[in-house]
Amino acid sequence: MTVPLPIHICFVAPKAYPLFNPVCKGVIGGAEVDLYLLAVELAKDPAFQVSFIVADYGQPQKETIDNITVFKSLTFRENQLSGARKIWRAMKKANADIYVQEAVSWGTFLVFLFCRIHGEKFVYRTAHSRETDGTYVSKRLFLGRLFLWALRKTDHLVTQNHSDKVKLKTNFGIESEVLPNTIRCDHDFSGDRKYVLWVARSSRFKHPEHLLTLASYFPAETFIMICPKATEDNQYEQLQRKASAIPNVRFIPQVNYIEIDKYFSQAKVFVSTSDSEGFPNTFVQAAAAATAILSYAVNPDDFLTRYNCGLACGADMEKLKQGLAFLLEHSRYLELGQNGRKYAEQTHDITKIIEQYKTIFRSLVSKET
Repeated sequence: MTVPLPIHICFVAPKAYPLFNPVCKGVIGGAEVDLYLLAVELAKDPAFQVSFIVADYGQPQKETIDNITVFKSLTFRENQLSGARKIWRAMKKANADIYVQEAVSWGTFLVFLFCRIHGEKFVYRTAHSRETDGTYVSKRLFLGRLFLWALRKTDHLVTQNHSDKVKLKTNFGIESEVLPNTIRCDHDFSGDRKYVLWVARSSRFKHPEHLLTLASYFPAETFIMICPKATEDNQYEQLQRKASAIPNVRFIPQVNYIEIDKYFSQAKVFVSTSDSEGFPNTFVQAAAAATAILSYAVNPDDFLTRYNCGLACGADMEKLKQGLAFLLEHSRYLELGQNGRKYAEQTHDITKIIEQYKTIFRSLVSKET
């Protein structure tokens, strides 16, 4: 059966607008980066029409950026009912065949419900292990049940790693498809390595204080800490003061996404101090930049050890300290960084993964015709 062209895909990620307009300030996370990269790559194919729904950052109601139609919706200051109405209004204007959303929130249920009412297809991509291991459902009783209902009825469900796929099946009996995070692998990251890098929001589960503790053990090394304020963080200024009191730590509140590669490309080691994640985009960025990874707790699908591109420390601060010393000694980080680069090219190259998404989208539309 012939699939009508172009297929219209609409991505919904309100906080993603600073990725389209770097002059605009705002905190973004891995989910926003994921969907932005997919949208930009998909828009290169004339067989697909691409739109994107973002929040109100003072921009025009409708813009075309990188061949993507960008619709403005809610502000973050208004109540949930008003915000939901504006999201739905933007979705109606988009009038897409398929809507794609990532990272659980009220928005997940809103997008799902819109698709159910209007007979459109909904694709959801998980962003964190707490969505698959039962944590979110158990801690958010009402919204958790709505989220679980949406997962069961989603037209296509995507997870970031095989561990999350197994958790979804074991805990909820829900099937999903694993599609890795994406990145462009066409950059040259050769050059001098100068410092130890940490990049994350100041969310509690990311434990930025662990990086400060680690830096105090290595006074001869420079540590760069790129740390935008998390929405829920009321101790951000205290963190800044602590960081400024450590001579070998340079605290940077925010870096535009288009500028972040240069920080990864000059890092000896990228350090993650999160206690849980899905599959962090920063891991993919580090691997693609041939930067060795040192992880406090997170090691999705054991890829750090399987591909010898980093060290996982089992949530043990002493092992984190020992791991950094090991990587720095004899510049071992160089070999592991090169291994990471090969891994990124094999596993996360967006030019390969986008074809899998296109297959999903074509399949969903063909079911309607």
